[in-house]
Amino acid sequence: MESTRSTPSPALAGLRGRCPRCGEGHLFKGFLAFRPTCEVCGLDFKFIDSADGPAFFVMSFVGLVVVALAMWVEFAYEPPMWLHAALWVPLSIVLSLILVRPLKGLMAALQFANRAEQGRFR
Repeated sequence: MESTRSTPSPALAGLRGRCPRCGEGHLFKGFLAFRPTCEVCGLDFKFIDSADGPAFFVMSFVGLVVVALAMWVEFAYEPPMWLHAALWVPLSIVLSLILVRPLKGLMAALQFANRAEQGRFR
């Protein structure tokens, strides 16, 4: 089956959780587990190894946002510590859960687009 459609943007396909080759099939079978293959084009997803990359970027972004907001609230309003905990712990959890799946998909799509492989000794 030949497709006249061009390869989708890795960023768009990854962030949407779609196959990096056809842009149609689903990349995930659960919240973070990858499917074995694309149900549309048959691409084998065994090449994907996002490792800790998505977690690193999520922690970096969420940490920056939450710390900046917590400092602003502290200097502007001086709330008690229990209020800080009540605000920033749930925000950290929610932001992390919202961001981890799209970033994992993005890393998988970028691996496909750049033909990334495991490092090897000669």
